[in-house]
Amino acid sequence: MFIRDESFQTFIRRYPIITFLTAIHIIVFLLINFTPFRTALYHLMVGSNYYIVAGEYWRLFTPIITHEAVGHLVFNSFSLLLFGPALEQLLGKVRFVIGYVGAGLIANIATLLMLPLSYAHIGASGSIFGLFGIYVYMLYSRKHYMDRANTQILLIVLAISLVSTFLNERINVLGHLFGLIGGAALAPIILASLNRRKNKW
Repeated sequence: MFIRDESFQTFIRRYPIITFLTAIHIIVFLLINFTPFRTALYHLMVGSNYYIVAGEYWRLFTPIITHEAVGHLVFNSFSLLLFGPALEQLLGKVRFVIGYVGAGLIANIATLLMLPLSYAHIGASGSIFGLFGIYVYMLYSRKHYMDRANTQILLIVLAISLVSTFLNERINVLGHLFGLIGGAALAPIILASLNRRKNKW
């Protein structure tokens, strides 16, 4: 489930959405760090509460694909590559996108409503925690999809991620928490029509 043994070509063929999102992460990172228009592009992509209230609503979405620091990019992209494929395979492309982007949007709306107008943020963490939220919902309502070993891996990584959320003052805590909540809230909707006879991973 979480252990990847495919070749690079097979991974791309099986998980096109994960591949596309990871590529976008890298492309945007390179553009806002190593091009002449990096400052203008960063300003355009950042999730600024002030500019969102002023009507620039695309900023509720653009932070999901935007990273400025290498560590931030690597952590979020690695998490997507680790935890995303199983869900893309289970949910299908459309449902996965709804869950991933929807959780990120919920996290960014919570950030807008609960933090000052001066607050600005970037990163896919809300969406990544949304994946965790979907898995958590599955643990309690669709247990047949996950075996014991993968459940333990998920819960350990989630626990570490939650603890880390509160240890770094630069992290958007609300974004992480509401991404998790958003994923769990969207899960029953996007899982509703799936065939219960699907096997465990």
